[in-house]
Amino acid sequence: MLIVVVLLQWACTSQTAISKEETSVFTSKEEAPVNIILMIGDGMGVPQISTAFYFEDRTSNFERFKSIGFHKSSSTSHWITDSAAGATAFSIGEKTYKRAIGVSADTVPKETILEKLQNKGYKTGLISLTSLTHATPASFYAHVKDRDMHEEIAEQLVVSNVDFFAGGGKKYFNQRKDAKNLFLELENRQYNIDTLALSKPNASTKNAFILTEEGLPSKIDGRGDFLKEATQNALQYFDQANQPFFMMIEGSYIDWGGHAENAEMVISEVSDFDRTLGAVLDFVESHPNTLLVVTADHETGGVSVGKFYETDKESGKKTEVPQKVGVYFNTDQHSGELIPVFAKGKGAHNFQGIYENSEIYHHMIKVILESE
Repeated sequence: MLIVVVLLQWACTSQTAISKEETSVFTSKEEAPVNIILMIGDGMGVPQISTAFYFEDRTSNFERFKSIGFHKSSSTSHWITDSAAGATAFSIGEKTYKRAIGVSADTVPKETILEKLQNKGYKTGLISLTSLTHATPASFYAHVKDRDMHEEIAEQLVVSNVDFFAGGGKKYFNQRKDAKNLFLELENRQYNIDTLALSKPNASTKNAFILTEEGLPSKIDGRGDFLKEATQNALQYFDQANQPFFMMIEGSYIDWGGHAENAEMVISEVSDFDRTLGAVLDFVESHPNTLLVVTADHETGGVSVGKFYETDKESGKKTEVPQKVGVYFNTDQHSGELIPVFAKGKGAHNFQGIYENSEIYHHMIKVILESE
């Protein structure tokens, strides 16, 4: 047996430094920056997306993209990354170690793209199906050494000044070891808060919708249309403001379906993400000064879409059913597949090709530069 070992190495050139040209865009006042919407289908690789073409009776919204690329998802510590390192690469523009939230490979806090744009007049938003302290959303506003520091992350969300956020995680705000009630702190910061329902946002204030103790239910467990409705509410909220905005939207449970090796869950979560994507694409097409980027932090499950067989109970004989396909799993963990990147709107051409996941940050910054 031939065994090939590939060492995990990162040359200094693999980390793209923020150039003077990139930095200068934030001091230019010639015109308002573009809106940026980043959609992350956690655990969503090409096979997961493919299910939208086999298990739906409608055309997938992924067919509406013309600019498509791939990113390499590895972290500095592991070839097979996690959501923390993956989302942090998107948010700070450099790779970091597994489990890191908003910090560099040597644990130094780094300004995220949300914070950078916020400081230049952007409104900001975060939507997730998990706890808002979970790895993917947290990577855009928090800075901690380990993703499991949920209570510290929740405190940082309170002071983050994010204008609109919706998801789960109530227990980290009012059932804490330090006995603090962070909902009171949000009230003191003039947030409109709803912990019971996804109500209409208040256009004149910041809005916080934290509806479940931890994550929301999966689609097959009765979540309903939360992701699409929260996204539409946020887009309407931002559209009423006379400011550009940055928003991250996470379809969280594609990943969980992969870990559970549950084909029904993967299919239903991709379908839900696809329908939400349709609403966002409609907004982008009517707001030409907007960039939409759709990708994943990694793939989960080593999923493949292949032949479907029926097995005779008596003989055990397998017979292919030509009109059906099956969804199969190679692992219950993350994989190292190249991850697709779809872009639409202002500067979408910048996202073609194959590149490191950290380059997504720099491509977004470049789009802002190109609009000047």
